[in-house]
Amino acid sequence: MLFRSVEIQVDFGPRVPGTEAHRRCGDYLAGKLSEFGAEVYEQYADVTHYNGQNIKLRNIIGSYAPDNDIRVLLFAHWDSRPFADEESDPVRQQQAISGADDGASGVGVLLEIARQLQQNPLNIGIDIIFFDMEDWGQPSYTDNWVSGDWWCVGSGYWSEQPHVDNYKAEFGILLDMVGGANATFMKEGYSLKYAPIVVDKIWSSALKLNYSKYFISQSGGYITDDHLPVNKHKRAPSVNIINLKQNTQTGFSSYWHTLNDDMRNIDSRTLKAVGQTVLEVLYTE
Repeated sequence: MLFRSVEIQVDFGPRVPGTEAHRRCGDYLAGKLSEFGAEVYEQYADVTHYNGQNIKLRNIIGSYAPDNDIRVLLFAHWDSRPFADEESDPVRQQQAISGADDGASGVGVLLEIARQLQQNPLNIGIDIIFFDMEDWGQPSYTDNWVSGDWWCVGSGYWSEQPHVDNYKAEFGILLDMVGGANATFMKEGYSLKYAPIVVDKIWSSALKLNYSKYFISQSGGYITDDHLPVNKHKRAPSVNIINLKQNTQTGFSSYWHTLNDDMRNIDSRTLKAVGQTVLEVLYTE
């Protein structure tokens, strides 16, 4: 089920904002949240990006028990990168990536969590958000850099203008690149800065479930990701579960931001470990 949930997203094609694949996948995700019993909200906004291009942003939100004041936020980005800038071949650099791990894996896990929430409701409110335009930062081969916040655009927009006025959650969990074989989820820097208690909850739950080979008890680097604007705007003290590597030049998996980020790298055991760990945190909360 988890593997297939990732595969369905990839089958739409690269989920680059403004494309037909992006629109169709967005419709699918909103429909699945509704099917799994969530009250669905969508945010649309026109964004002028670093290259002057106007892009329509689409955040997709599914809320469980929307009237409950005690809430937990779960989120991932659903867009995929419009260029494979970590490729060495300039022609390949211009191609959009599938984003099986970088985007679809986190969304796939959250869809399964949504299904579980429908079958086994909690007595707290849960918000699942699929953020758009996380991954359209300027490519690494760019010569002329334009100052501005070009990463995490969807989460930045929502953090400033949430779907509910004065939105606050007890804590948040971001899932990013959570499907790779032999993933290593180290304790990311901003997570430790803003939400150390939540980090302890997650890694303790993973240890309890015998997933410590994935959830490594050591500190990783500081990663600019969707949890950063959520933390800075104090919507929820949030943790990033993200696959970090110490033996690669980028600090991520070797296929990061390349055309190799496809279903060949997705491991159902990793997806299961992350999903069960997050569910353990939720149901013990």
